[in-house]
Amino acid sequence: MFGYLRLLFDNFTLILLAVVATATLLPAHGQGAVFFEWLTMAAIALLFFMHGAKLSRTAIIAGATHWRLHLLVFSCTFLLFPLIGILAKPVLVPLLGQQLYMGVLFLCVLPGTVQSAIAFTSLAGGNVPAAVCSASASSILGIILTPLLVALLMQLDASDSTSPLHSIGAISMQLLLPFVLGHSMRPIIGHWVDKNKKQLSRIDQTSILLVVYTALSASVVEGLWTTVSTGELANLTLVCCVLLALILFLTAWLGRRLGFSHEDQITIVFGGSKKSMATGVPMAQVLFTGSMLGPALLPLMIFHQIQLMVCAVMAQHYARKGQDIKTSVSVNNN
Repeated sequence: MFGYLRLLFDNFTLILLAVVATATLLPAHGQGAVFFEWLTMAAIALLFFMHGAKLSRTAIIAGATHWRLHLLVFSCTFLLFPLIGILAKPVLVPLLGQQLYMGVLFLCVLPGTVQSAIAFTSLAGGNVPAAVCSASASSILGIILTPLLVALLMQLDASDSTSPLHSIGAISMQLLLPFVLGHSMRPIIGHWVDKNKKQLSRIDQTSILLVVYTALSASVVEGLWTTVSTGELANLTLVCCVLLALILFLTAWLGRRLGFSHEDQITIVFGGSKKSMATGVPMAQVLFTGSMLGPALLPLMIFHQIQLMVCAVMAQHYARKGQDIKTSVSVNNN
């Protein structure tokens, strides 16, 4: 029981809730808001620089030949998820309102996670080299594909968002450029980065917390909690649960239907069903302004925590199932 509570209330979640409360009660404004905006931009640049430095070319080569698996994971991430978001619009807009629906649609076009997808695949006994390759490629492709999908699908009012070309240029400068620089520096700093992964993970968390505080502060000043009701938040949580359940079912079904091995099926489920907060939060900062920024972040924050809890339980289930399969094969061979 205690273990499940720790999944729900881990340290980062508690700090994130504290940051949301602080942004609600003490939002940054005036010169303070300007300071946090510049600090957030620096933290995001450092975050993606370190992501680039962490990316191992050896791991990419090791998994790159498994093209069918990668194609399916990318299709789930950048085609199936957005398709579900579009088809659900007649239900979601009356349930959530237009702004929160846009946030759900933004969630649907984000790339997958890197660290947690690999960690859950490893715990569950899946194809780890393929998971490393797929997750890393998803993160890179998302820097380009997500703003394109936002421009194609969301068609936001000009007063609430920047133009598509400006967004792509801004994301390239703020996210892609540091990423490329970090990866180009890997031959020099790669050993140090690999040795200090645990300490460097705090950069991810700190950057996310800074962006959440800065973004929510701006949205609170714009009247976020006067436009999003408690009922809509409850509905949003339910929507995130249903969305995750549907995508988990579809990725598992497709993996079996297309004849992938048990290990590859695990990689497909955890790679194709997850959305990245580490990438999504900085992207929201670039893509949205004013009253749209808070509603764009809320679905991602809720979905992220639900996916961690559910996938942790699923990984343990897959691990037990894999052990049973190995035991059965061993008994039959004897």
